[in-house]
Amino acid sequence: MSIGIVLMGLLVGFLVGLTGVGGASLLTPVLILFGIHPSVAVGTDLVYNSITKMFGVVQHWRQKTVNVKMMKYLAMGSIPSALVAIALLHFFGKMHDNQELIIKHSLGYVLILVSISIIIRVCCDKKLRPNRWQEKSLEEKRGLTILIGGVFGFIVGLTSIGSGSLYAVAMLYLYRMSATEMVGTDIAHAFLLATFAGILNAGFGNVNYMLVGNLLLGSIPGVLIGSTISAKIPTKPLRTVVATVILISGLKLI
Repeated sequence: MSIGIVLMGLLVGFLVGLTGVGGASLLTPVLILFGIHPSVAVGTDLVYNSITKMFGVVQHWRQKTVNVKMMKYLAMGSIPSALVAIALLHFFGKMHDNQELIIKHSLGYVLILVSISIIIRVCCDKKLRPNRWQEKSLEEKRGLTILIGGVFGFIVGLTSIGSGSLYAVAMLYLYRMSATEMVGTDIAHAFLLATFAGILNAGFGNVNYMLVGNLLLGSIPGVLIGSTISAKIPTKPLRTVVATVILISGLKLI
């Protein structure tokens, strides 16, 4: 057991519980900073995310706050495209030879995108008025939903980041959903995506299971502590601070 990794998991879990900001955006760049190879950092983070999201899925399923049809449409696009991204990194010669550089640069750009998406949610979560896309039924947006799943799924496959934050912003702008249904659907879909992508990475030997265990030892109590405190303090300023940290991390990786 590594005390440093456990403490890192505790800090990430605490921030996730406190602000609701996705753990992958915080964890993956820190793992790379700790000297973990980028492909192992991505694979490990996906497995870690799958396990942590599983607890959230169970709770939201019980509360009936998962839009199963939307989750299915998103997964129809995201899972195949994530698997394609992972396979390209391993089987396509030029991408495999430059795997570390590709993941680092992709990670940097996606972190910048995620930081912007967090700020958009902080500023617009309750101010966004219904638009023409929100007025359409889910069936009318079936193709669009699958396409969104596919585009963001490819990004998640490359970097492990975006399974929550990027999809959440798409839901905010394009669909009319209650806050609890949006969170529940987002978590359920992220669980499916991270699980399939994590399994493929495990097959390629890109998962450090000891690292996953150490992170979970710290992050589970961290999430519980952060969630408890979040009801007592304003989280919007904290989300903005975390978004700024993520933005700086992204700029350093490019």
